[in-house]
Amino acid sequence: MSNYSRHLPVINIYSIILSMKKFLPIFILIVVLASCRKQSDGLIEQSSLPARNYSGKFVRDYFTLLCKISASTPGFFPPQVARAYAYVGIANYEAVVPGIRNSYTLAGQITGLKQYRFPVPVNEYEYDWSIASNAAMSDMIRKMFEIKISAANLASIDSAENVNLAIMSQGRAADVIKRSVEFGKNIAATIYNYSLDDGCHHAYLDPFQLPYTMPPDPGCWVPTGALLTPISPYWGNSRPFLEQSVTLAQQYVPVPFSTSPTSDFYKQALAVYNQVKFGNTPEKITIAKYWADDPFNTCTPTGHTFNIMSQLLLENNATLEKTSVAYAKLSVAEMDAFISCWKLKYKYLLMRPVTYIKQNIDNTFTTVLGSPAFPAFTSGHSCEMGAGAQIFNEMFTDGSGNYKFTDYSQVQYGFAPRSYTNFNAMAEECANSRLYGGIHYPMDNILGLEQGKKIGDNVNQLISWPQNTR
Repeated sequence: MSNYSRHLPVINIYSIILSMKKFLPIFILIVVLASCRKQSDGLIEQSSLPARNYSGKFVRDYFTLLCKISASTPGFFPPQVARAYAYVGIANYEAVVPGIRNSYTLAGQITGLKQYRFPVPVNEYEYDWSIASNAAMSDMIRKMFEIKISAANLASIDSAENVNLAIMSQGRAADVIKRSVEFGKNIAATIYNYSLDDGCHHAYLDPFQLPYTMPPDPGCWVPTGALLTPISPYWGNSRPFLEQSVTLAQQYVPVPFSTSPTSDFYKQALAVYNQVKFGNTPEKITIAKYWADDPFNTCTPTGHTFNIMSQLLLENNATLEKTSVAYAKLSVAEMDAFISCWKLKYKYLLMRPVTYIKQNIDNTFTTVLGSPAFPAFTSGHSCEMGAGAQIFNEMFTDGSGNYKFTDYSQVQYGFAPRSYTNFNAMAEECANSRLYGGIHYPMDNILGLEQGKKIGDNVNQLISWPQNTR
């Protein structure tokens, strides 16, 4: 039963009933049956086509555009990109969910959203869910990049919205178009207002969240490149969509820091050293670079994972219904993965392997990839892809993760496609790439991947999502 579903309008028939008492039982039965039919339909109104009647292509195109905008807008490091994608995906879902059978809004299911007043479609009127989605997505992308967005990117959003609307409006009555656009834009305004209270609004204006002072403790992160202050030290305090994502993080603890050659920590660093110096092959170096997803050169790990989702949706000929559910799940998972991961990064403040190795093993050591400007434990790539893999498993497999898939998303950056038979194996490759690159200890990747998978599982299991979408 859709939580948006309503009973038929109440009609004032009191005087009629008084004069026709003998017909009262029949009348009640008719009203009850009509009401039940309305609810069991699971759609907002009888007159609107369900979301599965529309193509999901334009939504995929918006996420492709979002990748371009994320890579070209100042201040959008991996956490900030994950946040932008998340609210765009959620806005789209809320604009479409009234047209999905047996669906539930995220209000009351994710943290803090219930208190916001959502626009509700009027039962008796017709809506076009593709038009509503188009309006919501275009507005939400503008809002997520509003201060730093370039004129060229803004023009691209405007053009996409107008072209889509012109195509979607063909054969549609003017009142349906107007009503659907207003509904989508009101959804975007509501989700934007919700985003203002998450603790990282306009975080791209101050991605270093200064002032911040790194403690002078042994083992603490120190700069490894041109950036002298770590990125987003307070990101872990942001509001998660699921509180369990933060409480989950507390169970992960790194190996105790030590410089003793017999210590477990030294062995972690030595594993990195040996991998880079003696264990890497040309294939492993390619893997390291393939999954690097550096900000401002790409749309970051989140963008890569969403690009994979877009390809999977295309391969499965997903309608607007399944497309919206899939992106919404991934939106919640990616945002929470970065909050949970960053909670640990700035709890333990662990130095990067390159620093430790130069100080304790080999002062001439160099990495395959540049070490990012934030602490090591846990690995953000491992966490976010672990979460993403669980969403892929739920949406496209029987839970085994088995799916023959070739990732073409990095061709745009000059890489050859990579093929997989299992989403879990793909996630493990992503996690291992950080070891091959010399920038993460094995524990960062192993525990980060486990952390992310549990976040993805929670997103799949703790939220009531529409089932059997297509």
